[in-house]
Amino acid sequence: MKLLVGLGNPGGQYEGNRHNIGFMALDAIARTHGITQFRSKHGGLLAEGNIGGEKVILLKPQTFMNRSGDSVQQVAQFYKIAPSDIIVLYDELDLAAGKVRVKVGGGNGGHNGLRSIDPQIGLGYKRVRLGIGHPGKEFVTHHVLGDFAKADRDWVEPLLDAVGKHADMLIKGDDSGFMNKLALAVRADDEPEPKPAPKAQSHIRQARPSKPQVELPKSGPMAEMLRKLRGE
Repeated sequence: MKLLVGLGNPGGQYEGNRHNIGFMALDAIARTHGITQFRSKHGGLLAEGNIGGEKVILLKPQTFMNRSGDSVQQVAQFYKIAPSDIIVLYDELDLAAGKVRVKVGGGNGGHNGLRSIDPQIGLGYKRVRLGIGHPGKEFVTHHVLGDFAKADRDWVEPLLDAVGKHADMLIKGDDSGFMNKLALAVRADDEPEPKPAPKAQSHIRQARPSKPQVELPKSGPMAEMLRKLRGE
Protein backbone atom coordinates (compact mmCIF):
# COMPACT_ATOMS: atom_id res chain seq x y z
CA MET A 1 0.00 0.00 0.00
CA LYS A 2 1.20 3.49 -0.91
CA LEU A 3 0.22 6.81 0.62
CA LEU A 4 0.16 9.70 -1.86
CA VAL A 5 0.04 13.13 -0.24
CA GLY A 6 -0.67 16.39 -2.06
CA LEU A 7 0.22 19.54 -0.13
CA GLY A 8 -1.78 22.76 -0.12
CA ASN A 9 -4.01 25.02 1.93
CA PRO A 10 -7.72 24.27 2.41
CA GLY A 11 -10.42 26.73 1.39
CA GLY A 12 -11.71 28.25 -1.83
CA GLN A 13 -9.56 31.37 -1.52
CA TYR A 14 -6.41 29.26 -1.89
CA GLU A 15 -7.68 26.85 -4.53
CA GLY A 16 -5.82 28.33 -7.51
CA ASN A 17 -2.63 29.29 -5.63
CA ARG A 18 0.77 28.10 -6.85
CA HIS A 19 1.28 26.80 -3.30
CA ASN A 20 -1.62 24.39 -3.94
CA ILE A 21 -0.17 22.58 -6.95
CA GLY A 22 0.25 19.53 -4.69
CA PHE A 23 -3.54 19.42 -4.19
CA MET A 24 -4.01 19.91 -7.95
CA ALA A 25 -1.64 17.05 -8.75
CA LEU A 26 -3.42 14.71 -6.34
CA ASP A 27 -6.78 15.67 -7.85
CA ALA A 28 -5.39 14.88 -11.32
CA ILE A 29 -4.28 11.43 -10.10
CA ALA A 30 -7.69 10.78 -8.53
CA ARG A 31 -9.53 11.94 -11.66
CA THR A 32 -7.42 9.84 -14.03
CA HIS A 33 -7.80 6.67 -11.97
CA GLY A 34 -11.46 7.04 -11.06
CA ILE A 35 -10.90 7.70 -7.36
CA THR A 36 -13.81 9.95 -6.43
CA GLN A 37 -14.97 9.45 -2.86
CA PHE A 38 -12.88 11.64 -0.56
CA ARG A 39 -13.96 11.72 3.06
CA SER A 40 -12.88 13.83 6.00
CA LYS A 41 -10.65 11.79 8.29
CA HIS A 42 -7.37 12.10 10.23
CA GLY A 43 -7.19 15.85 9.68
CA GLY A 44 -7.44 15.57 5.92
CA LEU A 45 -9.48 14.54 2.89
CA LEU A 46 -8.85 10.84 2.32
CA ALA A 47 -9.67 8.46 -0.54
CA GLU A 48 -8.72 4.88 -1.35
CA GLY A 49 -8.25 3.29 -4.73
CA ASN A 50 -6.01 1.24 -7.00
CA ILE A 51 -3.31 2.41 -9.39
CA GLY A 52 -1.35 -0.01 -11.54
CA GLY A 53 -2.42 -2.96 -9.41
CA GLU A 54 -1.28 -1.29 -6.18
CA LYS A 55 -3.66 -0.21 -3.43
CA VAL A 56 -3.25 3.49 -2.70
CA ILE A 57 -4.49 6.07 -0.22
CA LEU A 58 -4.72 9.66 -1.41
CA LEU A 59 -4.47 12.40 1.21
CA LYS A 60 -4.96 16.17 1.10
CA PRO A 61 -4.17 17.49 4.61
CA GLN A 62 -6.69 20.10 5.76
CA THR A 63 -4.53 21.39 8.61
CA PHE A 64 -2.97 24.22 6.55
CA MET A 65 0.49 23.89 5.09
CA ASN A 66 2.60 24.45 8.19
CA ARG A 67 0.83 21.60 10.04
CA SER A 68 0.66 19.10 7.19
CA GLY A 69 2.71 16.61 9.18
CA ASP A 70 -0.08 16.18 11.75
CA SER A 71 -2.40 14.64 9.17
CA VAL A 72 0.31 12.66 7.35
CA GLN A 73 1.55 11.13 10.61
CA GLN A 74 -1.97 10.14 11.69
CA VAL A 75 -2.75 8.41 8.40
CA ALA A 76 0.62 6.67 8.25
CA GLN A 77 0.21 5.39 11.80
CA PHE A 78 -3.41 4.27 11.37
CA TYR A 79 -2.70 2.31 8.16
CA LYS A 80 0.79 1.23 9.27
CA ILE A 81 2.47 2.74 6.23
CA ALA A 82 6.26 3.08 6.33
CA PRO A 83 7.94 6.32 5.18
CA SER A 84 9.41 4.44 2.20
CA ASP A 85 5.83 3.92 0.94
CA ILE A 86 4.85 7.59 1.26
CA ILE A 87 4.99 9.96 -1.74
CA VAL A 88 4.55 13.71 -1.19
CA LEU A 89 3.79 16.10 -4.07
CA TYR A 90 4.41 19.82 -3.50
CA ASP A 91 5.42 23.16 -5.03
CA GLU A 92 9.12 23.97 -5.46
CA LEU A 93 10.35 27.55 -5.82
CA ASP A 94 13.89 26.50 -6.71
CA LEU A 95 12.80 24.71 -9.90
CA ALA A 96 11.82 26.48 -13.09
CA ALA A 97 8.10 26.46 -13.84
CA GLY A 98 7.06 23.06 -15.21
CA LYS A 99 10.22 21.23 -14.17
CA VAL A 100 9.85 18.15 -11.95
CA ARG A 101 12.33 16.33 -9.74
CA VAL A 102 11.76 13.16 -7.71
CA LYS A 103 14.00 12.01 -4.88
CA VAL A 104 13.97 10.23 -1.53
CA GLY A 105 15.16 12.12 1.53
CA GLY A 106 16.96 15.44 1.62
CA GLY A 107 16.29 18.78 3.26
CA ASN A 108 13.05 20.70 3.40
CA GLY A 109 14.34 23.61 1.29
CA GLY A 110 12.40 26.03 3.48
CA HIS A 111 9.06 24.50 2.51
CA ASN A 112 6.67 24.74 5.46
CA GLY A 113 4.84 21.54 4.56
CA LEU A 114 8.01 19.45 4.60
CA ARG A 115 9.20 21.28 7.68
CA SER A 116 6.11 19.90 9.45
CA ILE A 117 6.28 16.40 7.96
CA ASP A 118 9.99 15.61 8.49
CA PRO A 119 10.06 15.51 12.30
CA GLN A 120 6.91 13.39 12.44
CA ILE A 121 7.69 10.58 9.96
CA GLY A 122 11.40 11.01 9.24
CA LEU A 123 13.17 11.79 5.96
CA GLY A 124 12.83 8.48 4.15
CA TYR A 125 9.78 9.35 2.04
CA LYS A 126 9.66 10.17 -1.67
CA ARG A 127 9.37 13.82 -2.66
CA VAL A 128 7.89 14.98 -5.98
CA ARG A 129 9.01 18.58 -6.45
CA LEU A 130 6.78 20.48 -8.90
CA GLY A 131 8.57 23.61 -10.09
CA ILE A 132 6.69 26.92 -9.93
CA GLY A 133 9.69 29.20 -10.58
CA HIS A 134 11.30 31.78 -8.29
CA PRO A 135 10.19 35.42 -8.65
CA GLY A 136 12.99 36.90 -6.53
CA LYS A 137 13.27 37.00 -2.75
CA GLU A 138 11.11 40.08 -2.19
CA PHE A 139 8.19 38.63 -4.19
CA VAL A 140 8.11 35.08 -2.81
CA THR A 141 5.01 35.39 -0.60
CA HIS A 142 2.92 37.06 -3.30
CA HIS A 143 4.11 34.52 -5.87
CA VAL A 144 3.47 31.42 -3.76
CA LEU A 145 0.08 32.57 -2.44
CA GLY A 146 -0.95 34.04 -5.79
CA ASP A 147 -3.00 32.19 -8.38
CA PHE A 148 -1.47 30.75 -11.52
CA ALA A 149 -1.74 33.24 -14.39
CA LYS A 150 -3.67 32.41 -17.56
CA ALA A 151 -0.38 32.04 -19.43
CA ASP A 152 0.69 29.36 -16.95
CA ARG A 153 -2.04 27.06 -18.23
CA ASP A 154 0.19 26.25 -21.20
CA TRP A 155 2.43 24.19 -18.91
CA VAL A 156 0.30 23.58 -15.78
CA GLU A 157 -2.48 21.67 -17.55
CA PRO A 158 -0.26 19.25 -19.53
CA LEU A 159 1.94 18.77 -16.47
CA LEU A 160 -0.98 17.82 -14.23
CA ASP A 161 -2.49 15.57 -16.91
CA ALA A 162 0.84 13.76 -17.19
CA VAL A 163 1.13 13.38 -13.41
CA GLY A 164 -2.24 11.64 -13.41
CA LYS A 165 -1.52 9.53 -16.47
CA HIS A 166 1.89 8.31 -15.32
CA ALA A 167 1.34 8.00 -11.57
CA ASP A 168 1.73 4.22 -11.87
CA MET A 169 5.41 4.70 -12.82
CA LEU A 170 5.94 6.76 -9.69
CA ILE A 171 4.31 4.10 -7.53
CA LYS A 172 6.37 1.31 -9.11
CA GLY A 173 9.61 3.19 -8.44
CA ASP A 174 10.37 4.21 -12.04
CA ASP A 175 11.17 7.78 -10.99
CA SER A 176 13.40 8.54 -14.00
CA GLY A 177 10.74 7.31 -16.41
CA PHE A 178 8.12 9.40 -14.63
CA MET A 179 10.25 12.56 -14.86
CA ASN A 180 10.94 11.93 -18.55
CA LYS A 181 7.24 11.53 -19.34
CA LEU A 182 6.43 14.82 -17.60
CA ALA A 183 9.28 16.65 -19.32
CA LEU A 184 8.04 15.44 -22.70
CA ALA A 185 4.45 16.45 -21.91
CA VAL A 186 5.41 20.01 -20.99
CA ARG A 187 7.93 20.43 -23.83
CA ALA A 188 5.49 19.09 -26.42
CA ASP A 189 3.00 21.75 -25.37
CA ASP A 190 5.55 24.58 -25.38
CA GLU A 191 7.29 23.87 -28.68
CA PRO A 192 5.70 24.27 -32.12
CA GLU A 193 5.46 21.20 -34.31
CA PRO A 194 8.58 20.82 -36.43
CA LYS A 195 8.20 21.45 -40.13
CA PRO A 196 8.53 18.35 -42.33
CA ALA A 197 12.04 17.85 -43.63
CA PRO A 198 12.52 18.46 -47.36
CA LYS A 199 12.70 15.38 -49.54
CA ALA A 200 16.27 14.08 -49.67
CA GLN A 201 18.17 14.51 -52.92
CA SER A 202 21.39 13.02 -54.15
CA HIS A 203 24.46 15.23 -53.94
CA ILE A 204 24.49 15.41 -57.75
CA ARG A 205 20.92 16.73 -57.91
CA GLN A 206 21.65 19.12 -55.08
CA ALA A 207 24.61 20.53 -57.02
CA ARG A 208 22.57 21.19 -60.15
CA PRO A 209 21.00 24.62 -60.47
CA SER A 210 17.25 24.48 -60.34
CA LYS A 211 15.54 24.95 -63.68
CA PRO A 212 13.04 27.74 -64.04
CA GLN A 213 9.50 26.66 -64.65
CA VAL A 214 8.63 27.25 -68.34
CA GLU A 215 5.03 27.78 -69.32
CA LEU A 216 4.24 25.66 -72.38
CA PRO A 217 2.21 27.21 -75.21
CA LYS A 218 -1.42 26.12 -75.41
CA SER A 219 -1.97 27.05 -79.06
CA GLY A 220 0.00 27.71 -82.24
CA PRO A 221 2.60 25.66 -84.16
CA MET A 222 4.74 24.89 -81.11
CA ALA A 223 1.76 23.56 -79.18
CA GLU A 224 0.80 21.39 -82.14
CA MET A 225 4.33 19.97 -82.35
CA LEU A 226 4.40 19.13 -78.67
CA ARG A 227 1.08 17.33 -78.92
CA LYS A 228 2.45 15.18 -81.74
CA LEU A 229 5.58 14.36 -79.77
CA ARG A 230 3.39 13.16 -76.88
CA GLY A 231 1.25 11.13 -79.28
CA GLU A 232 -1.86 13.15 -78.54
